[in-house]
Amino acid sequence: MIRHYPFQQLGKADHGWLKANHHFSFGQYYNPQRMGFGKLRVINDDKIEAGQGFPPHPHNNMEIITFVRTGQVAHKDNQGNQGVTQAGEVQVMSAGSGIQHSEYNLSTQALTLFQIWIEPNKKNVEPRWDTKLFPQQENTDTLPLLVSGYGADKDKALYIHQEARIFGGTIAAGVSLNQAIENQAYIVISSGEVEITDNQQVVKLSKGDGAEVTNQDVITLTALTKAELLVLDVPN
Repeated sequence: MIRHYPFQQLGKADHGWLKANHHFSFGQYYNPQRMGFGKLRVINDDKIEAGQGFPPHPHNNMEIITFVRTGQVAHKDNQGNQGVTQAGEVQVMSAGSGIQHSEYNLSTQALTLFQIWIEPNKKNVEPRWDTKLFPQQENTDTLPLLVSGYGADKDKALYIHQEARIFGGTIAAGVSLNQAIENQAYIVISSGEVEITDNQQVVKLSKGDGAEVTNQDVITLTALTKAELLVLDVPN
């Protein structure tokens, strides 16, 4: 089953320097029907203006993944980690037993990103931070694996403390590929238009849209235009 959530129906927040679109309840946006999707708790589609960002603030017991779409984000935390994550890179932070961090757009252009929170399968782990650049080519047969909590994937993906996988990248216009689903999947479209097909439905998604996919082992993703997307395969 596919449930489509158009961009226009997402929760909205405009703080001037930050324009946020919430796929699930977050901050001042509260929708009792949109409290998460299994272990997936947050997807925020954010635009952060140049020179702006989030001052030091705490997190605990959450796996926080940031997918940078345009621009760059500067991270610094109280564990001694710091670095700049560029467009096309992904960063992960295991908040674990407690971490305080800041994130700023120190560039001269707007920063756009997806911030994703996934509940961990272990409490109070040692906090950690990591980042990785992934290939930027147009994919024609499969989406690259970006993030995983499975031990077998440790050498090819960023690690999180949850048996979930995040696939993502660009699909060339006109290309169809099959995407296996281990648990259930949430799909977000960063750019372009994509058609999702299961054994009963065909659903068209555009930039900014989200979709829940349940009770499916495989779906077909067809890029109606050149498109960038994420597929989050998460346990219930």
